[in-house]
Amino acid sequence: MEKTIKVSDVLKKRFMEMPKAEIHVHVEGATQPEVFYTLARKNNVKLPVKNLEEWKSFFEFRDFNHFIKVYIQAVSVLQKPEDYAFLIEQFYKHQAEQNIIYSEAFLSASFLVQNFDNNSTLEAIKSGMQKGEEEYKVKVNFIPDIARNIPESKDAVLDLVIQGKKAGLFVGLGLGGMENGFPADLFTDTYKKAIENDLHVVAHAGEVVGPESICSALKNLKVERIGHGVTCLQDEKLMRILRENQIPMEVCPTSNYCLGVTEKNKSHQIREMVDKGLYCTLNSDDPAMFSTSLVDEYKLLASQGFSWEELWQLNINTLNASFLSNDEKQYYLTIFKEYNDKF
Repeated sequence: MEKTIKVSDVLKKRFMEMPKAEIHVHVEGATQPEVFYTLARKNNVKLPVKNLEEWKSFFEFRDFNHFIKVYIQAVSVLQKPEDYAFLIEQFYKHQAEQNIIYSEAFLSASFLVQNFDNNSTLEAIKSGMQKGEEEYKVKVNFIPDIARNIPESKDAVLDLVIQGKKAGLFVGLGLGGMENGFPADLFTDTYKKAIENDLHVVAHAGEVVGPESICSALKNLKVERIGHGVTCLQDEKLMRILRENQIPMEVCPTSNYCLGVTEKNKSHQIREMVDKGLYCTLNSDDPAMFSTSLVDEYKLLASQGFSWEELWQLNINTLNASFLSNDEKQYYLTIFKEYNDKF
């Protein structure tokens, strides 16, 4: 890592206490290993470990292939729709513990449609949302996503999302999974239908594939935000488009370090992105699987020289880039302002 700055205990405390927003976090990837272990025992799913301590050790990030192995093993314990209700309720707890008062979170919809019927899935999600909001007093809106590497699931996912939107459960459609080998234009028609059904649309792009992936997401999918997008720095024309249109970039630093998108001995690309006038937001992606949190992401950038004012602006950016109505944004911005005015 390039020269870092020691982050004071006072600043660490402020990062924890400050009201925050997050718009790029995966429910499954934010779920602590203890939760998956509990579900495995409940559902009699055999894990490749002898006890919880071994499972927690297995859960720790090693490399990309191991990350995929952990992800597959973890979601395999989800045997019933009601398991998702428990997962979602625990996600609210995770966000509340960090004072993330508003989130937009991804659900692995390709997994859902392959394993459960829509009505049962939606009932479980609704139950988890109701319990989570009542217990933890934070708000979450959900964006189910298509796994790029399972393109045959796209129509079923769209049907689920449209049905869920009508029930007041979902706000948009996302695209995740393996970026390499599965270009955005495979999903053009699906996204066109999503927009016609008043869904917001986002996509992971420019994470492990170059700027052409971002260009395709913008052109073919008409996305409103870009997940990750760090490879945009390789294309001056694309950066000009992103800057002029102030298209929000959902940046997730620790995830990028873990997956080799960012060299471990270098400062994160978000520094250059901000300096070039791009609209950046700060997020944790798969925090439980990358041993991070949104609070840790703020600490990381502070150690790389970001000022409090810059970090606070990233927080404001994140809220403003959300799919809340203007009135809802103003409500949360008032809470943000009341906190920041104290200093």
